[in-house]
Amino acid sequence: MSSHDTSKKGRRRHEEHEEEEHENHERWLVSFADMMTLLTAVFIVLYSISQVDQLKFAAFAEGLSESFGAPTSIIDDGSVTTQTSVLDELNSPMQIDNQTDPTQQPDQAAQDAARAAALAAQSAQNQAEAQAEFDQLAAAQAAITAALTAAGDADAATYQITQDGLVVHIVADQVLFGPEQATLRSEGKTVLDTIAPTLAGLPNALKVEGHTNSLPVTPGGPYASNWNLSTDRAVTVLRYLVETDGLPADRMQAAGFADTRPLLPDSDPASVSVNRRVDVVVLSTASAEASALLPGLASQAAQQAAPQAVTAQDQESTP
Repeated sequence: MSSHDTSKKGRRRHEEHEEEEHENHERWLVSFADMMTLLTAVFIVLYSISQVDQLKFAAFAEGLSESFGAPTSIIDDGSVTTQTSVLDELNSPMQIDNQTDPTQQPDQAAQDAARAAALAAQSAQNQAEAQAEFDQLAAAQAAITAALTAAGDADAATYQITQDGLVVHIVADQVLFGPEQATLRSEGKTVLDTIAPTLAGLPNALKVEGHTNSLPVTPGGPYASNWNLSTDRAVTVLRYLVETDGLPADRMQAAGFADTRPLLPDSDPASVSVNRRVDVVVLSTASAEASALLPGLASQAAQQAAPQAVTAQDQESTP
């Protein structure tokens, strides 16, 4: 190998070595440039968020004032510092008052008064609706009482006005049905025939409810439980009122409750006969809010009627 070739190979190795060093140097510059770009972006963001928008800050302060319900004052406390603060960017002192323009926002007292007036009006409307419904139910009770009294069956029914409506409690024991039976007695048919005209003249829907006392049915008897017995009695009364007395079927419904809704506790000896009954409920047509007031109106009417009854008895006993 000649010296000329040897020198060429040496120069070639030297050039290749220089190219490798140059390539590493460029890679370092790229990384450095990326880092400087990121740092520049960070400092730009920090600088931008350090600038205070006076209008936005004032709006923020006013919002705090309205939320906490007191005027907000932003003033310089006079302390000596070499650093600028957010307050230095504002015109010091600055007073932000939370007094609102009454032409733009209603006063809170006016809002409360309007709300109270609306509630009072709604309450008065419910009271008037409840009173009208109570008067109608009381009139139906008086008509049924008069009809039963004229027929000589005044003791066949008792009455109660609840939030469901007028409940006519018809005694089933020896009136409507015999013990553990669901076949109408002749006395029961007479009672139903007597009250049917008044029920037919009402616009209310009617619900027939069957009830029993807590005594269990006879094992092996015609009914498996008091549930079956109470339901069958309710359906029997409903069918008689519809098929015989001509009440519209689309206004009628029936349900059996066994001994779950007693009028008297089992400790009362009269519960055996009183709790065995069929209720004809004249359902209220008023709203739920007005219907909830019906028991209170019934209680008031009973309290007002009590002194009058005592006065009548005194007059009858006076010679």
